[in-house]
Amino acid sequence: MPIVRAVLFDLDGTLIDSTPAVARSWARWGEQWGVGDPFASHEHGRPAREIVAGHLPPDRVDAAFASIEALEIADTDGIVVLPGARELLAALPRGSWAIVTSCSRPLADARLAAVGLEPPVLVTASDTAIGKPAPDPFLEAARRLGVDPADCLVVEDAPAGLTAARAAGAATLAVQGTVDPALLDADLVAPSLTAVAVEVLPDGIQVTLLPS
Repeated sequence: MPIVRAVLFDLDGTLIDSTPAVARSWARWGEQWGVGDPFASHEHGRPAREIVAGHLPPDRVDAAFASIEALEIADTDGIVVLPGARELLAALPRGSWAIVTSCSRPLADARLAAVGLEPPVLVTASDTAIGKPAPDPFLEAARRLGVDPADCLVVEDAPAGLTAARAAGAATLAVQGTVDPALLDADLVAPSLTAVAVEVLPDGIQVTLLPS
């Protein structure tokens, strides 16, 4: 893994486990809007508005998106920081990392507040016109940090996020846990963040995997 200047983290499934809350919210939303349970089949890591648009006609998307956003913001019960996440973030210089999430800004704020994480830079689905798997969210995070995207490492748990990271020109580290590991196409693949070590060097950040 090359030395990088910044590390860009996905949120759900990478730094935090929100799966039970997400499943509850989407199941309730599906009942309300008569479309079944999208959570069982939707592609992890995609913005909620895109998922909604795949199930409902255009004239209902705005209202339906507002509905799922409200449900998810209201349900933060059981959301926890994943093992190794706090330690890894604490080891990085404050201005060298960001969180890049497919959550809207209000939802990301609610989940981060629930677990007590305060990123120096936060890029959400509210901040770019196009979300993952397009590279725009990671390009925006690199811009805000003042770093070339090619000098960034993206840490992700989902194929859509890894696709976005590669399109941005960043190095990639996949964390197992939410999808079939065979779907994780990355420069490095870690079983969890507890297996990831960082060393701050004069010319940047070296990221390595600890021996199993």
